[in-house]
Amino acid sequence: MPANTLDPNKWVDKYSDYLFNYTIVRVNDREVTNDLISETFLAALKSAKNFKGEASERTWLISILKRKIIDYYRKINSRKGKAEVKIKYSDDYNEGEWLEEQVADQFDKTAEDEMENNELGLAILDCLDSINEKHAEIFKRKTIDGADTEAICNEFNITPSNLWVIIHRARTALAACLEKNWF
Repeated sequence: MPANTLDPNKWVDKYSDYLFNYTIVRVNDREVTNDLISETFLAALKSAKNFKGEASERTWLISILKRKIIDYYRKINSRKGKAEVKIKYSDDYNEGEWLEEQVADQFDKTAEDEMENNELGLAILDCLDSINEKHAEIFKRKTIDGADTEAICNEFNITPSNLWVIIHRARTALAACLEKNWF
C-alpha cells in the first residue's frame, strides 16, 4: 500500500499558492506562472496512474512543475539561440542550479525546422571548408565526432591547452563565417 495517495479534487485548494510562489520567483511573470501551474495539474492528472506514493502529493507536483519550468526555459532559449538553460532553484529539500543542455525534442519538429537544420548543417560544412584546415579537422574530431582529448592531442602532436585554443579559434572563425554567409 503506498504511503501517500492522490486527491486531485483538493490540489488547487491545497497547493496552488505554494506552486505559485515556487514558480513566480523562477519565471517572474504572473501569466506564465499560472500557465505552468495549470500545465502541471493537467500533466499530474494524466500521469496519476504512475504515482507510486513514495513521495508526498506536493513533492510529486513540484517535480512535475520543475520539468515544466525547464521546458519553458528551453522553449524561450531555443528562440534566442541559447545553448543551455541555467535555473537557480530552492525547495524544502534541495538548493542549487540546474544546467540543462538545450536538446530539441526529436518528436517536436516541423518541416520548416527540419529544412532549417539541414541548411544550417550545410552552412557549417561550407564554413569548415573555409577555415584553417588543421583547426577544422581538430574541431570536427572533438566537437562533431566526440573524440577523446588525449587521442586528438596524440594524433596532432599538440598539448591539451593548444587543443582548446584551436577549438576556440575554430569556433570564432565558424561564427564569423556563419554570421556572414548564413544569417
